[in-house]
Amino acid sequence: MKNLSFLDKILYLANSLFASLLLLSFLLPYISPVIIPVFAILSLFVPVLLIMNFVCTIYWLLKLKKQFLLSLIILGIGWFFAPPFYKISSNTSSLNSDLKVMSYNVKTFDLFSNNKALEKKQNGYDFIAEKNPDILVIQEYYKSKKVQFSFPYKYVKFRSRISKYGMAIYSKFKILNAGSLNLKSSGNNIIYADILKEKDTIRIYNTHFESLRINPNQENFGEKNSEKLIERVSKSFKKQALQVEVFLKHEKKWTGKKIVCGDFNNTSYSWMYHEISKNKKDAFIEAGKGFGQTYNYWFPMRIDFILTDENAIVNQFSNYLEKYSDHYPIQARINW
Repeated sequence: MKNLSFLDKILYLANSLFASLLLLSFLLPYISPVIIPVFAILSLFVPVLLIMNFVCTIYWLLKLKKQFLLSLIILGIGWFFAPPFYKISSNTSSLNSDLKVMSYNVKTFDLFSNNKALEKKQNGYDFIAEKNPDILVIQEYYKSKKVQFSFPYKYVKFRSRISKYGMAIYSKFKILNAGSLNLKSSGNNIIYADILKEKDTIRIYNTHFESLRINPNQENFGEKNSEKLIERVSKSFKKQALQVEVFLKHEKKWTGKKIVCGDFNNTSYSWMYHEISKNKKDAFIEAGKGFGQTYNYWFPMRIDFILTDENAIVNQFSNYLEKYSDHYPIQARINW
């Protein structure tokens, strides 16, 4: 610090803060939000902290200062203990027997039929038809005459008997059994369907965990003050944790092949992702490329996932940056 200019000393103090927060974030997967709800908020900022530490490392290297070691060491720890933020290469192999699974939070289809910003003739329904998934899982489903998918089988679960909102699983393969976990005190839910593909029965989970109810396009994320925002988000994280416990209890009863899809409303650096992804493969990590962004925001956020059991082979993973919703669709080709 003695040989640093006043400005560099200030920058190094900021660097130390970024490095400390990133190091602290590596504990997130092991601490339930039920215990410390506020701590879970840090999971949303891990991608930012990764970039800031990377920038700091480059800055000090260019200045030939030993201070580069601080962020470099922390990033090195993250390489071994945290999910990748960016994938350089991807798996592009495929087989005719692959199961093509698409997960999509469609935001009640409000941009599917008319999106002038795209300036394209293709709408959201045409896009899905073009990608031709075998299984389509939808969060924030809305019942409408405009919604017409060419799948022979489907399972739709609405919030109530009179509601038009819910979740859906569409399938080209016969659905043998389907059900809902009926999450309590929440507008969100988890549903599942057991499909028959040749001689295999595969369980498809469609998950939509508690929303954080933040508006990234509004000042202070749509809340009047920071204290109320932190309190509200903390409650949402705690509710997510309780929903994860319900899901894991239900999942343990199924010993066959399975795929877990959906909108987690949280990142891969969170406790909930860590718990759900145990003994599973993340399709993005296995076969994806780039940031894997799934949310329409200025910063690459990955909060939608396709997870498989350990015996599965993920041959391809794609995230499509098509703006038919506030989420981007993701699709994987999976085999066993």
